[in-house]
Amino acid sequence: MSIEVFRDAWGIPHLRAADPLELARAQGRVTALDRAWQLEVERHRAEGTTAAFLGPAETGWDAFARQARLADTARRCHARLYAETAAWVAAYATGVNEALPEGARRAPEFARTGLAPGHWEPWTPLAVWLSTHILFAGFPTKLWRDRVARLLGEEWTELFATDGPGTAGSNGWVVAGSRTASGAPLVAGDPHRIIEAPGVYQQIRLACPDYDVLGLAVPGVPGLAHFGHAGTVAWAITNAMADYQDLYRERLRRRPDGGIEALGPDGWEPAAAHTETIPVRDAAPATVTVVETARGPVIAGADSPSRDDTGAAWDAVSLRHPPRVTGDVGFAALPALLRARDVTDVDRALDGWVEPVNVVQAADTDGGLLHRVAGHVPVRDRANRLRVVPAWDARHAWAPDPAPTPRETVGAYAVMANARGLAAPLGVEFAPPHRARRIAALVDASAAWTPEAMTAIHTDTDNPSAARLLAAVQATDPAALSPGARAVRDRLLGWDRRMAADSTDAGLYAAVRGAVVRGLAAHPAFTALRGPGPDPYPELFAPWLALGPRVAFALETLLADGPVPAADRAGTVRAALEETAAGETPPAWGRTHRLAPWQALPDEDDAWPGLAGDHDCVLSTSSVPGFTDRAARASAARFVWDLADRDRSLWVVPFGASGIPGDPHHRDQLPHWLRGDLVPVTTDWDHLVPDRTPMSTPEHVQTVAGFGTVRIDRIDPAADAPLLHRWVNEDRARYWGMHGTTVDQVRDVYAHLDALPTHHGFLVRRDEEPVAVFQTYDPEADRVSACYDARPGDIGVHLFVAPSAAPERGFTEHLLTVLIDFALTTRTRLVAEPDATNTKALTRLTRAGFTLGPDIVLPEVDLPEVFLPEKRARLAFYEKS
Repeated sequence: MSIEVFRDAWGIPHLRAADPLELARAQGRVTALDRAWQLEVERHRAEGTTAAFLGPAETGWDAFARQARLADTARRCHARLYAETAAWVAAYATGVNEALPEGARRAPEFARTGLAPGHWEPWTPLAVWLSTHILFAGFPTKLWRDRVARLLGEEWTELFATDGPGTAGSNGWVVAGSRTASGAPLVAGDPHRIIEAPGVYQQIRLACPDYDVLGLAVPGVPGLAHFGHAGTVAWAITNAMADYQDLYRERLRRRPDGGIEALGPDGWEPAAAHTETIPVRDAAPATVTVVETARGPVIAGADSPSRDDTGAAWDAVSLRHPPRVTGDVGFAALPALLRARDVTDVDRALDGWVEPVNVVQAADTDGGLLHRVAGHVPVRDRANRLRVVPAWDARHAWAPDPAPTPRETVGAYAVMANARGLAAPLGVEFAPPHRARRIAALVDASAAWTPEAMTAIHTDTDNPSAARLLAAVQATDPAALSPGARAVRDRLLGWDRRMAADSTDAGLYAAVRGAVVRGLAAHPAFTALRGPGPDPYPELFAPWLALGPRVAFALETLLADGPVPAADRAGTVRAALEETAAGETPPAWGRTHRLAPWQALPDEDDAWPGLAGDHDCVLSTSSVPGFTDRAARASAARFVWDLADRDRSLWVVPFGASGIPGDPHHRDQLPHWLRGDLVPVTTDWDHLVPDRTPMSTPEHVQTVAGFGTVRIDRIDPAADAPLLHRWVNEDRARYWGMHGTTVDQVRDVYAHLDALPTHHGFLVRRDEEPVAVFQTYDPEADRVSACYDARPGDIGVHLFVAPSAAPERGFTEHLLTVLIDFALTTRTRLVAEPDATNTKALTRLTRAGFTLGPDIVLPEVDLPEVFLPEKRARLAFYEKS
């Protein structure tokens, strides 16, 4: 099947193939070429094997991935896929496997770590999806609430709820045609996640006769799950903040035979258990116990305090989540989304969505609008949503059917920003309403929106969450402050509340806020919550169990409520003003509020830039106030989908299309992302540049010391014809006999050759640069057989070195070494018949070890597909040693 790859000015791949399966294979291939390191890191994370090449620091994650049974769940879900979906996912994995070796050669991280590219199974994309989203719903928060309830008091279980913090920050809005300049809807947004380098979203276009869709893919997963524009319909999501993962307090005991039992609602019952070994680079292997009860995999406390104490019970915690329970991760929705033509199709496709649970917005060219929740949320007792619940209590079992997913009719516009709203019946904690209200106010301010104007919403830095702290500052008696603290107070009260990167007032606010957070966290009321706590949970969950960040994210709530007395809260604000006044003058916000992306292999030389925004701004860039201003969360992409004209759509990602350091498109979008600019979407194939990187499995790859890597691929007549046409029509190509042909004629010649079982054409590349055409043929089936006595084991060869290659000295000799090895893989003698007057070709052949034979006259051949004129040639032979 024919596959074509094009690139736009930003290196973004645009793929065109004959059918959905070939297109999925092409998506896998191009992703492996562009992001091999990222793909292999994600595969190893899903399989729990990252410590093997990244070292001991990753052992905690590997243990969790194994105990949570991520790979096993992926295999289980894959086994239940419909055959059509399974074939589509498998095609993607096949493409990854085909290109991984070449992608690994391009990525320096493989050499730095000694990692060899591995193998993707058909279920691996499902495992990557699970690994990427297993912590998305934040189930460790239930460990924190459980700790608060037990140590601080039941009445404070929800004191630190995220309606006051801002740990999530995705924004999305859909605007009806009545509020746009074009009269057609716009869909816009910016998913905020932990920023990773390379980026968590891959800009890509997927086109075949069934559909033509562009959007943001998750590397390692086929299709465009979250954000896409199919021409007539576009869609986008944000995290619904629904609660769909439960934690159970398990009571385990060891049987005399060494097996493990768990206490369930009907008494003691067997639990599956085994041990696994985690290889660790530069350290001894680690052993992990994997236990699964009827509720789910045990993720904390799987080992008994004493392995020899048979019959003694101990406590553990298990995780229950929909894919493990149902055997469905929702992948059937992915190809259905690609085929969508209107919002009804999108709606129908998302009926099969599982996780993560999202709020979805979509619009189509007929004016149709969609605003709904999609995903699987189990129906169970409310206590399940709040904290760890006892496994032996039947009240905490799941109902057979999931909760219905809410939806609402869209008027002039709809906004989604993780706030309590459409998904309120499905969750416990939501983001504050600040971003949603601010976006709604900004959208409401115009009735003629264009894609370009939307950037003003993406980059808005007004910080509504500052209001409560500013009110507390205003309530502080100036007479009780030192002159310096009074000056700090006055500056804050005159601040415009914008978190601009160059704003020293924003920097001052952040300094005071940080001091307030530290002061509240140190208050005696929270003494019980400091330290490791009564439960020795794995270190992986430490970020969810630390008091300081919890106070930082709940600051708005804690300034108005909680166990800290009002007088002490006021005193903390007063002390923060004094502390800030006594210290060094805080710099502009962007000097300390810097990007801090996660990297599997950090580059210590990177000096990451400063950022505007804050966690409750529309430009949501989240740090941990009081502890670090560095931003680990920000917009993983920004986009505006225009339903009037897809080419007027805009998008940007934090880094670039390539995950390869040093590539021109590795970080070329970063300056635009920092400024809040969006780059244009290009869909006109004539405005794209063909990518000649081969999309087929190579026939032969060989590295020659001092020369490079030579790759030999079958010629793709449709994709390669324009390149070959340029070559054969240059002056130096006169001996090839195709001077004066058109592109269509070149394509037809090689299509005819490709259809013959006895003749084959190959495109030869050195270090990915096309440099030659190599053709082989069976002499018995060729006109040359009339000119010499062919013998078994003969194979005829033609070599055409690209006229424009301008090779260095010894180029052809090195190339011939590889081509001879390739041609003699299954044959014993090479036969060449260059033009008798082509002295350069004859000299090169003799240097390569060919023996010259007699001159011959090849007869004219006139076929419907190809005409070969009479040719005076010289035979040359190469015997296999």
